[in-house]
Amino acid sequence: MLKPINAKGNENVEPPQPPLPAAVRWVLASLSLSMLLSSLGTSIANVGLPALAQAFDASFQQVQWIVLAYLLAITTLIVGAGRLGDVMGRRRLLLAGISLFTAASVLCAAAPTLGWLIAARAAQGLGAAVMMALTMAFVGETVPKARTGSAMGLLGTMSAVGTALGPSMGGVLIAGFGWRALFVANVPLGLLALFLAWRHLPADRQAKAGAAGFDPVGTLLLALALAAYALAVTLGRGSFGALNMVLLAAAALGAGLFVFAQTKVASPLLRLAMFRDPVLSASLAMNVLVSTVMMATLVVGPFYLSRALGLSPALVGLVLSAGPVIAALSGVLAGRLVDRLGAARMVITGLAAMAAGALGLAVLPAMFGVAGYIAAIAVLTPAYQLFQAANNTAVMADVPPDRRGVVSGMLNLSRNLGLITGASVMGAVFACATAASDITAASPEAVAGGMRATFVLAAVLVVLALVMALAGRALAARHARLASVT
Repeated sequence: MLKPINAKGNENVEPPQPPLPAAVRWVLASLSLSMLLSSLGTSIANVGLPALAQAFDASFQQVQWIVLAYLLAITTLIVGAGRLGDVMGRRRLLLAGISLFTAASVLCAAAPTLGWLIAARAAQGLGAAVMMALTMAFVGETVPKARTGSAMGLLGTMSAVGTALGPSMGGVLIAGFGWRALFVANVPLGLLALFLAWRHLPADRQAKAGAAGFDPVGTLLLALALAAYALAVTLGRGSFGALNMVLLAAAALGAGLFVFAQTKVASPLLRLAMFRDPVLSASLAMNVLVSTVMMATLVVGPFYLSRALGLSPALVGLVLSAGPVIAALSGVLAGRLVDRLGAARMVITGLAAMAAGALGLAVLPAMFGVAGYIAAIAVLTPAYQLFQAANNTAVMADVPPDRRGVVSGMLNLSRNLGLITGASVMGAVFACATAASDITAASPEAVAGGMRATFVLAAVLVVLALVMALAGRALAARHARLASVT
């Protein structure tokens, strides 16, 4: 029988955990609602793009910026938001972030022009960046370490619920009340989240004399580099041109300047020495890889289901909803497994199951159709939830209090970078593997071949992440042995 192990992989036996105090449960309720709102903000807008294009008499490429502005704001600002919370106080900043998200939702609903709506969505994304960066940081501050995995699993569940709820909720709101209702719906939820956070989040601790400050230059350079990268891999919809190359060069230059700047300031945004920690570095890299794989299911899945299997749009939507629903149901269980069996072991278990699920997507749909697709998703999705809960727990377990915000922001950033990269790279792999100039006109056989090639590559990426996890665990064990000897 396996013995429970702690977050670092060491065996220990613990008695059953008592229920969380009511105060901690209310904190988790406010954090969960904040996480739900930030994920709902992405998924609910996607379903409204056709209606928004008609309302503003705009092209699809123009209305895409309604989604892109939100994602860009989160990606570029989430690390800076986490660090700002470390410096000025997480409670104060989270309240400001929820307020901004809610006020920006009102501005979105009232938008008279497309430009107004895009600007309001960027402001909404800034609020979401604060909410996403600080929710995990608050877990480390308020939840007992032995229950961190369960709390991370709960946040993962709420993120999945927001993703699953967005399309169906958005469709109902548009049909009944028009596109403005997409954003009005956020307002009462935002006000409730604001009240719960104001009422139950612990007060900010008094800053110590001489404590590290905020790094505006580093924050700006990192934001510009991330924005250039995000635009490079999203503009052109998978085709790389001169503009994409210029943006990639700008991203590389910005990254170089950022690293240089971090060595010259007294209070850097990111202490580069942090990346000497094998657990943190491996966790961030693994997060990018597995998020790239998960994005492939959202990019490639609809084409395969409609073109290769011949499903109607309604059935495609129903099948695609299986992933988020499974994720929502498995998140809390995944967190409990992490608490019981240890984060290090569950990272490896989750990645091994993800590799099996990715290979399943390459093979099973061709053999069993829709049933094979759902069966593979039913393996891949809970495995991803298990990996996320374990990986986040392993990273956040021993982070110093004054760095929790920035490390939480880095975890969320690595996930977002994986999603953005996956949309571009895995979409390009799929298009190349179909060998069709127009993917919408490709034959069912070509689409099936593209699906197979894409998820074989996805399995390779997960195996690479698994190798990183095994190497990281071996290195951590070696360091532990050396420390015990000395």
